[in-house]
Amino acid sequence: MGELLERGARALPAADEERRHGWWLRHTDSSMWWSGAALAHAPSQVVPLELGVNSTEKFYVNRGVPARFQVCADCPPRLDTTLARRGYRLECPMSLLVAEAEDITDRLSAASLRVHVTNCPGPAWFAIWHAVSAAESPPEPERRLLQRVQPPSAYLTVFDSDQPIAVGRAVADTGWTGVFGMATLPAARGRGAGRCVLSAISAWAVSQHAPRMYLQVERDNVAARGLYESACFTEIATYHYRLQSSL
Repeated sequence: MGELLERGARALPAADEERRHGWWLRHTDSSMWWSGAALAHAPSQVVPLELGVNSTEKFYVNRGVPARFQVCADCPPRLDTTLARRGYRLECPMSLLVAEAEDITDRLSAASLRVHVTNCPGPAWFAIWHAVSAAESPPEPERRLLQRVQPPSAYLTVFDSDQPIAVGRAVADTGWTGVFGMATLPAARGRGAGRCVLSAISAWAVSQHAPRMYLQVERDNVAARGLYESACFTEIATYHYRLQSSL
């Protein structure tokens, strides 16, 4: 599980990061706050738990923000209870889903839908993604985050009658393809655009020799989970975040 979450972290690169005691400390200026969470995957036998937490908190204090941890099964066993005892708030329960590209059988639900694939986010792609996913935040930090992505990437835009209505993003990393940035304009929902994006990503994943696919979704996002499950994604693990209550 930890290896997949680290692939996800590389696909959402932080603005500032350090490796301490085998833990990956990350700070972001983006509204995608999960790109600024610490990944504590080194076992407590490698680093004493209290030392690791204290060091992580200092990293975030120096940047003027509360510490945030991603807590998963590959973290030290007592991390979650230790953070809870320190007053960290549990937030954003997540599901980690996987699928094989060849098993994604959903196709276009309407012949008029087409997909355009590029290796960088064009104006139409960014406009839809920002409007749906980050409208309350300034765009420049989000652009900078995307510019920091190193592995091969695909940016997919779905058109209906030449109008862009939905987008998605894929990142290929050591045999796996991560699915990110799924967004459909509210007025265009229900036309099969999400299935169209996933189908195109699966084809791209095969072309990149990265046919194993993964994605992360909030557990209470019923609509998104339904879409992914209909496209043959299955849950392999859950995780959550812990946010420091105060500096």
